[in-house]
Amino acid sequence: MTASFPLRLPLSRHGVDRDSLTREDAAALEALRSSDAALVLPLWNGTALTDTQDRLRFVRVRDIPESPLWIYLGRIADGDATEHDGAPVFSAVIDDAVAAGLDGQWENLRTLGHRLSSRDAGLFTQALAMANWHATHGFSPRTGAATRPEKAGWVRIDPSDGSELYPRTDPAVIVAVTDAEDRLLLGSNAMWESNRYSLLAGFVEPGESFESAVEREVLEESGLKVIDPVYLGSQPWPFPASVMVAFSARVDPDADNVATPDGTEILELRWFSREELRAALPGLRLPGRTSIARAAIEHWYGEPLPGDW
Repeated sequence: MTASFPLRLPLSRHGVDRDSLTREDAAALEALRSSDAALVLPLWNGTALTDTQDRLRFVRVRDIPESPLWIYLGRIADGDATEHDGAPVFSAVIDDAVAAGLDGQWENLRTLGHRLSSRDAGLFTQALAMANWHATHGFSPRTGAATRPEKAGWVRIDPSDGSELYPRTDPAVIVAVTDAEDRLLLGSNAMWESNRYSLLAGFVEPGESFESAVEREVLEESGLKVIDPVYLGSQPWPFPASVMVAFSARVDPDADNVATPDGTEILELRWFSREELRAALPGLRLPGRTSIARAAIEHWYGEPLPGDW
C-alpha cells in the first residue's frame, strides 16, 4: 500500500530551523555569514547547484562575490547523519559569470524535488520561493519607488515612505474528482502536449474558502457539480509563488452531470478506472513525482505508478 498522503509530498518535507528571530538582528546575521560554518546555496536562473548524487552542493561565502541578494534560510536541523548539523545557510542569487565558475550541476526543482533529502528539499523550495518573490517586487505597489531587501532578505522596504513589503503565497486547490464507479477524472490542459493529463486545479479567489474554490473550479473547467470536498494535504509550489492544497471530491449523484471541457484551459477530459489508467501508461503522461498532483493520483490508485513522469 502507498504511504499516507502527507508523507508522499516531496516539497512539504523540511530539515531546517528557519530561525526567524535572527532575521531581525543585523549584527548576529553578519556574524553567522562570516563564520566558518556558514553555507551558501547559490541560485541561478531558478536552478540550484547539485552533485552527482542528487544532493545540493553548498559553497562557502568566500566562493560567492558580493551578491545583491542574500537570503538567510536558517539552520540545518536534520543534517543527514549529522552532516552540517546546526550550520547556518544562506542563499545567494548569482549571475552567469559566477555560475560558470562553480563546480557542479544546475538542477530544476520540478524534476529533482522528489529525489532530494528532506533537508535539501526544504532548503531548495524555500530559497526558490523567496528568490521568485524578490524578482517580482523590486518596486513598491504603493509609490512606485524601488524597494530594497532587509531583515535577511525576508522584507523589502519602500525608502520613500518606510513601508515594509512581506512575501506572499498564492493558494490554489487541486482536486481528485471521482464518480459513482470510483473512476478518476483527468484533464488535458491547452498549454500541454495532447497526451499529458492531470487533475483539475485553480487559484483560490479573494473571499473564497478552499472548499468553495474546489466546487467552482471543477464546475468551470469540467461542467461537473461536485460534493463533499475532503482535504488531503498541501505543499509549496514555488513556480513562482503558490501553495497547492489537495482535495478529493465526488460527483453529485443528484445533478445532471456530463463532463464537458471548458475549451479554454481544458481541451479534453477522460474518466479512468484503475485498470484503464495502468493500461494507458506509458503513452499517457502524468504529472511528475515532485508534484502534489502525482501524489493525489497515486493516493487514489493505491500504490505508486510506474515511470518518473
